[in-house]
Amino acid sequence: MDRHVTQALLCLALAAGGPATAQSYPDKPVRLVVGFAAGGSTDKLARVLAMRMTELLGQSVVVDNRPGAAGNLAAEAVAAAPADGYTLFMSTVSSQAINPHLYKLRFDPATAFEPVALVAKYPLLLVVPQQLRVNTVLELVAYARNNPGRTFFASSGSGSPAHLAGEMFKAMVDVDVQHVPYRGGGPAMLALMSNEAQFGFETIPSAIGYARSGKLKGLGVTSDERSTAAPDLPTMQEAGLKGFSVTSWAGLVAPAGTPKAVVDKLAQATVAAINSPSVGTALAADGAQPGGGTPAEFGRFMRDELKAWAGVVRASGAKVD
Repeated sequence: MDRHVTQALLCLALAAGGPATAQSYPDKPVRLVVGFAAGGSTDKLARVLAMRMTELLGQSVVVDNRPGAAGNLAAEAVAAAPADGYTLFMSTVSSQAINPHLYKLRFDPATAFEPVALVAKYPLLLVVPQQLRVNTVLELVAYARNNPGRTFFASSGSGSPAHLAGEMFKAMVDVDVQHVPYRGGGPAMLALMSNEAQFGFETIPSAIGYARSGKLKGLGVTSDERSTAAPDLPTMQEAGLKGFSVTSWAGLVAPAGTPKAVVDKLAQATVAAINSPSVGTALAADGAQPGGGTPAEFGRFMRDELKAWAGVVRASGAKVD
């Protein structure tokens, strides 16, 4: 079926609504909470999604940035919010699958939310300052070995995929490097540009613009295959680090107890937005793989991720700062 026809049918489904609890939803703005600072990959993704969902739902979807504690502050706030569909959370691999293995949380991510839909998956990009005399992954390894204790890596926060990727790098090549967490991908990139840190792994949406403009140097991507957003850069495995693979993701969730009819309506709007040309183009430009699927499928995906990242956290030796 033609994509535009499919989208039109989804929009009709949104207008028609489901059971009585969803027929008038939404009748006021919807708040989409992001647990990281503006300018990072999660924020960028939330904003492009919110713009299209505003059109589909007929009410404003407003992004609310609440950075802190690797997304835990925002997640906790949404978990405690009314279960009426007017407060959503842009859940990430950090908040849903990594943080439970690193922090003592005051909520259980496995039961605190209703899954809505997976939005996107994307690899990380290894970047270094333009002024650093390093042009390959193995040259970075050599630099770190020659500067033990004086080489710093930036991340978007403790417990983030960027943090764990740095810890994996540290363990795999046996170098003495120090972690410096920042409040989101944007601040981490600024730190790298000023040479406060000498390398960092960050999601492609956060880092690719700096690499393309020459403000930072890209050395490799953490996916098993090269990224369409940076096809000239090798994978970490191609660059000499066999077995190095990290993938990030983000998706929408609502507070537990949100009516199924409302969740289904939100899921329809999310999938329609992901399949729209504007969001699809933005995802492709950032090297992201579009999500989709049903709430039940996203729920199974999150449960599997929670189990999988337990092993990654143990193997990396990562600890929160």
